[in-house]
Amino acid sequence: MDLRTQAHLKTLRDLLTYRLAELRADVHAAEQERRDSAGAVTPEVADRKDEAAQHQWSDLGGAQEQRDRDEMNQVEAALHRLDAGTYGDCADCGEPIPMQRLLVQPAAERCAPCQATHEHAMEHLRQA
Repeated sequence: MDLRTQAHLKTLRDLLTYRLAELRADVHAAEQERRDSAGAVTPEVADRKDEAAQHQWSDLGGAQEQRDRDEMNQVEAALHRLDAGTYGDCADCGEPIPMQRLLVQPAAERCAPCQATHEHAMEHLRQA
């Protein structure tokens, strides 16, 4: 492995590690907020609109927390691939993932064409 590749891998590891710390902090804050709000006394809802807004806000927070957890799993998996020496190889075709893609999406598991195929297949399954 040449020095340039080693430097890129270090940069990518640093990006992944930093993002993992951010996500852990966000998830922890969301868990804490949920615990705090569960114990808090909520004022009575004034009308159906207020009730709907509260439910919508709660659903949004849950979706954001799940998105953060999913990304956290992807980042952890990327760090494991880095440790195993398989990082940067497409999970589907086995070809190297371009460095530009990894710099933008360090947790990428697939090259762009394979990711597009994967997303298309997942969308097709959801519609079926």
